[in-house]
Amino acid sequence: MSRYETVIEDDTIYVGSPDGLIEVGETDAALAVVGGHSWEITYSQDLTQRHPELDTSDEGLIVDVVDIMHTMTHSRRFVETLAAQPVEATDGDEVSPRLGLFVGKLLEDLETGVS
Repeated sequence: MSRYETVIEDDTIYVGSPDGLIEVGETDAALAVVGGHSWEITYSQDLTQRHPELDTSDEGLIVDVVDIMHTMTHSRRFVETLAAQPVEATDGDEVSPRLGLFVGKLLEDLETGVS
């Protein structure tokens, strides 16, 4: 199964696809949504109680969000869904639906720790 990489060039985020790079949005806009360039790995007590087997050895580690973006890969289905989203913000939103979808996946990756 093919995985598609995240590429950052000239402060713009792109995701690979079978047809080439798909523009996602500006790196600064993604960082603003996430809360900045760094992220501290934490695990809620509820999560650790529900999943006692969860490896939490990375708790407290501070990671560079842009470095995490560089390591992200995506399934073909995610890439197709991403490409179908508008690249421009609509209805007064601060970020486009495409960038919002990407940042949602980024946050999910950040919240589940470093593997």
